Amino acid sequence: MERKRPALAISIALWVSVMICFAFADKPASLDMPADANTDTGIVEVNQPAAPNVGEQLSRIDERAAGLNIGRILVAGNRSVTDSQVFGTVRSRVGMEFSPVIAEEDAKRIARLPGVEYSYYNTTVADSRVELTFVVVERNIVRAIVFTGNEEYKPGQLVKELDFKLGDYLDPIQASMSVTTLVEFYKSKGFPFVEVSLDTERLSDGRVIYNITEGPRVKISDVEFEGNKKLKSKDLKKVVKVRPKKFVVFTRYYVEDEVVKDVTNLQNVYFERGFLDSKIEPELQFSEDKKSAVLVFHITEGEAYTVDDINLTGITLFDEAELRKKLKLEVGKIYNDRKAEADVEQLVSDYRETGFIDAEVEKKREYVGEDKVAVEYEVKPGSRFKIGRIHITGNKDTQDSAVRNVLDEFDFKPGQWYNADTAKGDGTGYLEKLIRNMTVAQAATVTPTGNDPNYRDAIVNITEGQTGMILLGAGVGSDSGVIGQLVFEQRNFDISDKPKSLSEIFTGKAFKGAGQTFRIALEPGTEMSRYSVSFSDPYWRDKPISMDLAGSSFARGRESYDEERIKGFLGFEKRYKNKWRRSVTTRVEQVDLVDLDIDAPLEVRDEEGKSNLFGLRFGTGKDMRNDRYDPTDGYTFDVGYEQVGGDYTFGIADVTYRYYKTLAEDLAGNKTVMGVKLLGATTVGNAPIFEKFYAGGNGTYGIRGFEYRGVSPRAYPYNIKTKTLGTEKEDPIGSKWIFLANSEVTIPLGSPTFSMLFFVDSGMVEEGGYRASVGTGLQIMIPQWFGPVPMRFEIATPVMKDGDDDTQVFSFSVGRLY
Repeated sequence: MERKRPALAISIALWVSVMICFAFADKPASLDMPADANTDTGIVEVNQPAAPNVGEQLSRIDERAAGLNIGRILVAGNRSVTDSQVFGTVRSRVGMEFSPVIAEEDAKRIARLPGVEYSYYNTTVADSRVELTFVVVERNIVRAIVFTGNEEYKPGQLVKELDFKLGDYLDPIQASMSVTTLVEFYKSKGFPFVEVSLDTERLSDGRVIYNITEGPRVKISDVEFEGNKKLKSKDLKKVVKVRPKKFVVFTRYYVEDEVVKDVTNLQNVYFERGFLDSKIEPELQFSEDKKSAVLVFHITEGEAYTVDDINLTGITLFDEAELRKKLKLEVGKIYNDRKAEADVEQLVSDYRETGFIDAEVEKKREYVGEDKVAVEYEVKPGSRFKIGRIHITGNKDTQDSAVRNVLDEFDFKPGQWYNADTAKGDGTGYLEKLIRNMTVAQAATVTPTGNDPNYRDAIVNITEGQTGMILLGAGVGSDSGVIGQLVFEQRNFDISDKPKSLSEIFTGKAFKGAGQTFRIALEPGTEMSRYSVSFSDPYWRDKPISMDLAGSSFARGRESYDEERIKGFLGFEKRYKNKWRRSVTTRVEQVDLVDLDIDAPLEVRDEEGKSNLFGLRFGTGKDMRNDRYDPTDGYTFDVGYEQVGGDYTFGIADVTYRYYKTLAEDLAGNKTVMGVKLLGATTVGNAPIFEKFYAGGNGTYGIRGFEYRGVSPRAYPYNIKTKTLGTEKEDPIGSKWIFLANSEVTIPLGSPTFSMLFFVDSGMVEEGGYRASVGTGLQIMIPQWFGPVPMRFEIATPVMKDGDDDTQVFSFSVGRLY
């Protein structure tokens, strides 16, 4: 690493100290001397004198030493090895008779000390006593690291790539191997012609010198494909990572390893589509100055093979006909390696989820003609096991019960067949993902262990992560304006874990560990303000029942009045093993319509002031999505009815159906997904305007292309001073019922991070006929602490509308998926 030059005064003081040591000590100064890094000249150096050049001197014995006792033992030549280390190693002692054999053995022992190259001894006789001196020759150390010819990268950056540093013992082999390390570093940055050499002659004095010829940094000017006829170039470009620009504006440079990976990816794409004889060869066509290059992939496609036969062997427990129904590969169709691998995964899944933990399926492919293959899936089920004990490890803050609740809900408990499909052991199983999400852990794995012939214990290992956050920021939305945010959230909360002291509150040790969520949000805004405190428990009383409790305050400016709400909410939802769920919720709410405009409609004036409501809702639904966070297949269905009392008596019935289907999957594995939403709702009885339905904008009742609340029955303005009605209807007053039918297609742009949107939104309320809009947009998935958050920019044009509707071409939102 780079080090700063010491101040002049310190340098002088250290120099004087070194001189004193040399003048008065019987050995060189310590190696613990200040380092000096000269990054301007390409030299990184440690200011230490070289070790004495003792050559190949041998131990010398004074002829008079025979039969005399040792009067003094000295150590010379050592710098980093201390005298005490030497004295603690040797067997020779002051007062004992001098023995050349023991002295030679002592020298060998010293030579085995860390950092010692070799050792020998000398003797002299004074006053009829032997003065025994052990000379220590230490290994050479790295006294300077020098780079020459480096222009693009400073020495401080290059030193970080080395496996040694100043003051380390100099290993010539290690120094030589670092030549390859530096070459790989430069090539990874786009310097394919770089050359690095080591000055081996200077190693003896501790100077490691690398001579670098960087060469030009090669930009990728274009990527082309030649010879491809069956697969289009625009589709193949989605597979390769090497391209002229990254994120449209950033220059990409030639990196050999990336090209090698792209060749493998392209080859896999062709194999997956049955082109088993295909070949991919890359070629770089450099410009004259070699500063740019066109990357050309030469492709020999060959013919696509068809499936002649599919055989299943080793089948036990399952009916072969039932297993065949799940296979994606079909006889007579083009062989697709991706489908074949999916069949392997499906067969493995069928066995592992029923207790065959070690089940394997081997895919065999045999050529039976010029363009035909026979495929065999050989099942090796292994032994079948039930779950023994479950051990939870790694959780310091998270309680065992928070994990066991998840396991119990999915029947992963002692006595059941060990489902090794949902608990794969590598963190990718559905159960493992759910544990990770529910406990807000960095990672969660479930692995089998034990030697019992019928049972396997399960070890659930949790790697805990950051579960709480304090967010200070701001947001903006086309429907909500600018909103400030001050949010505290703890997603591993425990309401029963009361603090033992005030310090536990401030250090975050209290109220933690049960997998509950506690949130305080202060969100003042220009058009809307919200303040809330909420608590949720996904396993109320350790059962698959979620409990949500919240208190909130809400204020928003409407067209001719302000609406303020204070609300208390309590809800319970029970989840069943067949994916159905049932819920019951209650709310107590006070709604206040204030600051009415002088021309507010009579419908608004009739409900001016505070209104108290009490609602009780019953609901049921089913969730069959393949992923609750980013679904690509499946559906959700919800239906409910709320009876409201208080100052108004009415009911609200609603039903929502959402459907997801993968329409296509590109060569890189990115999925194009279609989503459909059908929604119907109606009020029963005399509902106030603040409980009726308004369509438009984003959100639950969204029709993009129209303003928020832009689709609604409207009322005439009424001037309170003149007592007169206006001549044209203006302000929305809500509909008694609503129907929406929206569809959307999400197309990834080379990765799941960026996606194009194409949508058709439509619906109707009790007045104005049917509305419809078409549009497009861009979705960006932004990584956050608790998972990716979508940011959407959408443009829509109404194609069917009513003359009183308010339209809005552009909309923007954060945190809302379709």
